[in-house]
Amino acid sequence: MELLEQSGALKGSLGAQEQLSLISGCSDMQKAVEGAIHIQECVPENLELKKKIFVQLDPVIDDKVVISSSSSCLLPSKLFAGLTHVKQCIVAHPVNPPYYVPLVELVPHPETDPSTVDRTHALMKKIGQTPIRIQKEIDGFALNRIQYAIISEAWRLVDEGVVSPSDLDLVMSDGLGMRYAFVGPLETMHLNAEGMLSYCDRYSESMRHVLKTFGPIPEFSGATVQKVNQAMCEKVPDDPQHLAARRKWRDQCLLRLYKLKREMPSE
Repeated sequence: MELLEQSGALKGSLGAQEQLSLISGCSDMQKAVEGAIHIQECVPENLELKKKIFVQLDPVIDDKVVISSSSSCLLPSKLFAGLTHVKQCIVAHPVNPPYYVPLVELVPHPETDPSTVDRTHALMKKIGQTPIRIQKEIDGFALNRIQYAIISEAWRLVDEGVVSPSDLDLVMSDGLGMRYAFVGPLETMHLNAEGMLSYCDRYSESMRHVLKTFGPIPEFSGATVQKVNQAMCEKVPDDPQHLAARRKWRDQCLLRLYKLKREMPSE
């Protein structure tokens, strides 16, 4: 927190020490949530464990508090099944590391009250995040569906000997990722022609042709996983020390990008 404050990236109106003074632990569920307006569950991505937490929360909360899960893939209909306060339940999936990557996916249960979505959206904006509304349940939500589509094709390209693992990563880090850090794929289409209609008229046939050549879902095993692992370990050995150092470097890069995006005009 102090490092964030020193770098000018600390969120909120309070200083680092003031924020830290408001954080405390509690082993009693009822006491922990007393007076809360929003509860954010952050236990590991295990359906039964998360459901156990929500079953414990359900009888000790009032009719106003929002119950939110940080799940990245588990469907709200499974997470919140059978709860009395289901109208107050929502998935609010942050992106790792959430302090530097502000996106939060808001995914309602089919019975979630619209006011729950609105309140969570407003809270996330207030604390400096970028909430988006997923209109209905779908496996993987939006972010992981897009991420897995990229990973899947990346894996196939390496598996088929089209490109090396290291060059594949450059396609994103020094190619697509640079422009996608500021404009998304749909706006990229819009800007890469004389608008969206022009782009689709010009490139839809070639896009469909390429998409038809995509292969089956990879197994992420066998010789290819060994090949990819070897390439990754040559760049970043997989011992705790090297991985921690590389994550620190990544986070420093994300911090600089986050600050740049804050400073850039939106138009």
